[in-house]
Amino acid sequence: MQTPGDESHIRKCRLLGLAGSTAVAVGGASAGALPVDDAFAPSSEAAAVGLFGAYFGLVLLVAAWAWLGRAVRGGRPPGARGMVVTLAVWAAPLVIAPPLFSRDVYSYLAQGAMVEAQIDVYTHGPDQLGGPLAAQVSPMWQDTPTPYGPLFLSFASLIARASRAELPAGVFGMRLVALLGVGLMVLSLVQLARRSGTDPGAALWLGALNPLLLLHLVAGAHNDAVMLGLLGMGLVAAKGRFPVLGAVLMTLAALVKAPAALGLLAVAAFWAGGLTGRCRWLRAASASAGVALATTAAVTAVTGTGYGWIGALNTPVSQHNWALTSLLGRMTASALRSAGSDLAPFAIDAWRAAGLAATAVAVLVVWLRRPRHSPVYALGLSLIAVAVLGPAIRPWYVLWGLFPLAAAAPPGPARRVVAVASGVLALAQLPSGLAADGLQLALAICGGVFALVALWWAREMSGDQVTLTAREPGRVA
Repeated sequence: MQTPGDESHIRKCRLLGLAGSTAVAVGGASAGALPVDDAFAPSSEAAAVGLFGAYFGLVLLVAAWAWLGRAVRGGRPPGARGMVVTLAVWAAPLVIAPPLFSRDVYSYLAQGAMVEAQIDVYTHGPDQLGGPLAAQVSPMWQDTPTPYGPLFLSFASLIARASRAELPAGVFGMRLVALLGVGLMVLSLVQLARRSGTDPGAALWLGALNPLLLLHLVAGAHNDAVMLGLLGMGLVAAKGRFPVLGAVLMTLAALVKAPAALGLLAVAAFWAGGLTGRCRWLRAASASAGVALATTAAVTAVTGTGYGWIGALNTPVSQHNWALTSLLGRMTASALRSAGSDLAPFAIDAWRAAGLAATAVAVLVVWLRRPRHSPVYALGLSLIAVAVLGPAIRPWYVLWGLFPLAAAAPPGPARRVVAVASGVLALAQLPSGLAADGLQLALAICGGVFALVALWWAREMSGDQVTLTAREPGRVA
């Protein structure tokens, strides 16, 4: 049972986080990923003030989340209900904000409109659609096919049809789809945590109230929310002795974004645990694969978009994408060119191949050592390896592995590392989703520093008030 002091601490965290998310939303009104006709020039006064305010709010939100984490790690952690209320309070301003930290939501709408227009999204990019929707898509993705699966495209098509290609309605529709995914994530986190022996409040703090989720799945409306929501429910079903349903849900998650297919390993592990006799793993793996193939065939037949997404999975492999392997490849290529070597053009591809090989090895090692980990924990580590070592990385990709880890990782280094990484990565992307120039970087730093000064001042004033109350109680109203 929580004490009045615990409740007061949580209430202060809730208010601080609300102030932070509100500042982010207000700042995003002039510095966010706005439609091209409404966007302010990055050098304009409005964009500068918005960027300063957004980063002021970002630091407040991260601070509130970290402060709440102290209560979670204390002797009387807040319950799941209080954490869900806090999530709703923090998310509310972001739900009505313009798109933030990415322009991907415009790509989703354009792809949905392409499906409606019977344009093959696995062959053509949004430039084939033309019109105001295609104009909102980032230039680097204008002529690239989509790697998303047929299930997500059916959602995008439905929203594009319902909104009649009007941007405000379409963005809000895609955000509602993302919120549905977040709701499934919350439900599955609580169930998985209880079945894994993890405190539900701690799981929700790390996996649901995480700033990355608020900024990128709620404010950015990324389809990773739907993928993770279905993945979580698939784990709940498989862990609850419904492996067939688990395999179906996991396949549906993969038909949103392909990395969720790794979740079939966890389904097979739970399935094998319910079998007896020899070759339990082989039988469980074969059954999981069979259900996955049947589900894929059924969904593809219903949606009618075909299997082109398999060939389009290399879409994120772009020279413009940031990734650890790409960075190493560019550095190696530069060194080879300086040395006069003819191998420089092959450096990036070689590092990407090495990254894929390292990912495969990491996943194999994790699952071979699985007796030390639960299947959910092993899946989290595997997805972290995919995000870090893959050919493209975005801050929200960390949520792929963080979500299962939040439910199943024991207290220790894994939870601390992903928590610290979340706080750092929350500050890594501009509200516009574009690369920062020198002026924007300076404004962002100033906004963050101003927030830190405000937090320090508030703490000092709070300390003075406590001292005054202790020494001169009669003077305090």
